[in-house]
Amino acid sequence: MPDRPTQILEAAARLIARRGVRGLRVEEVSAEAAVSTALIYYHFKDRAGLLRRTLEFISRRAVRYTDAALESSDDPREQLTEMLLLELQDSPQVRENSAAWGELRASAVFDPDLRELLAEATREWVDDLAGLLRRAQGAGPDGAEADPYAAAERLTALVEGLSERWLSGTTSLQRAHELLRGAVATELRPV
Repeated sequence: MPDRPTQILEAAARLIARRGVRGLRVEEVSAEAAVSTALIYYHFKDRAGLLRRTLEFISRRAVRYTDAALESSDDPREQLTEMLLLELQDSPQVRENSAAWGELRASAVFDPDLRELLAEATREWVDDLAGLLRRAQGAGPDGAEADPYAAAERLTALVEGLSERWLSGTTSLQRAHELLRGAVATELRPV
């Protein structure tokens, strides 16, 4: 059984994924986690603290399931493709993470504190992918290298957009995977 803070963060992620952030109340999280509201305030100080820690929680959880791509192959191209595809899986945890991430991203438009945390989490994700892209790209035919950071920004933005389309039912998971594979191939094409 997870410790109390983890139990609370899991409950918050579930509620955000199901109903969004804007109406989220600490009392609902306490009922979902089967803990007192006082315990939530003890561990997270306030609702804003709970949201910040939930964002960190879902980011760490995503790293755990996407890092499996690094173990699946030694080829950085395959690692990169698999890492991005693992962001779009039809599993309850990935669906929940994707929905919660999208809700937190939408709420960050109106919440400067959340915006900073989201920007930091996104930078870390982009940095990780840029490192893989750097290894996968190598130099182009004329010795020039494509900008791996810009490519990582494009790919992460695409994953976020495809995730929203997949979760909303406007794009199938299969089509999202096809589009993502095509984008990776385009980004890895020699300059």
